[in-house]
Amino acid sequence: MEETRCAVVTGGNKGIGFEICRQLAINGVQVVLTARNENRGVEAVEKLNASGILNVVFHQLDIKDATSIANLVTFIETHFKKLDILVNNAAEFGIIDVDEKKFKDGGAFRQVTDENVDNLTGILEEPYAMGKECLDINYYGTKRVTETLVPLLQLSKSPRIVNVTSTYGEMRWFHNEQLKQEFLDIENLTEARIDEIVEWFLRDLKDAKLRENGWPLTVSAYKVSKAALNAYTRLMARKFQNNILVNAVHPGYVPTDMTSRTGIHTVEEAANTVVRVALLPDDGPSGVYFNKMEIAPFT
Repeated sequence: MEETRCAVVTGGNKGIGFEICRQLAINGVQVVLTARNENRGVEAVEKLNASGILNVVFHQLDIKDATSIANLVTFIETHFKKLDILVNNAAEFGIIDVDEKKFKDGGAFRQVTDENVDNLTGILEEPYAMGKECLDINYYGTKRVTETLVPLLQLSKSPRIVNVTSTYGEMRWFHNEQLKQEFLDIENLTEARIDEIVEWFLRDLKDAKLRENGWPLTVSAYKVSKAALNAYTRLMARKFQNNILVNAVHPGYVPTDMTSRTGIHTVEEAANTVVRVALLPDDGPSGVYFNKMEIAPFT
């Protein structure tokens, strides 16, 4: 009899994360739906259970909190002994939608380009505190969860790590050519250097030096967080090339809370992309970037 696979999905209580949990469960995977807010997480699992999907359980997880992550590890060890799939979906956008009507009337995220940055004043804002929170969750939090769960993943026969990313993590948003080359030079890039780049960005965000040093000017923290996550994905794939498939996936532009309910793809379509990568065969690719289901360059 085939062993039941176990998956952890971060940020699983709503949007794409919730649908990823549903689709993994339909595929016979035992799912641990995690969320920072316990009430919302419990409600999400109850909703799935009420629809007849019983192989989903909830566990509280704050990916910024080492104790919370350790508690999740204990739970998985106790109940499932191993982990087969980790989907790093939890994320923050790091911006405030100040004038939602103007934002949507202007074309929503299609207008969010650096050439248009001055026209977005009073429509979108990116306070330093929110930018820092964005990096703390999207990059540092994801790293913390991944590294803590790796020992459980190594007990699996077919372990998978899927990092939910974005086209906003592509290098085309950066204006500093040297920095772009550093991110893309995976042979020489180190995790310590990625951390240094992130901290450099945060200093420049605080000191209003984004333009001066060639950073993205719009949704900047989110773009840096996803670029850092993409680079980290490639480093992890190299580190665990013999036993863990590690990939990054852009699921599409989807109407969720994060996108102010704007988008062109359905939640179901987006989640299906992530789930298909999570269920790749053992000879599937690792260290690549899927733009939906197409392997794309990180540039």
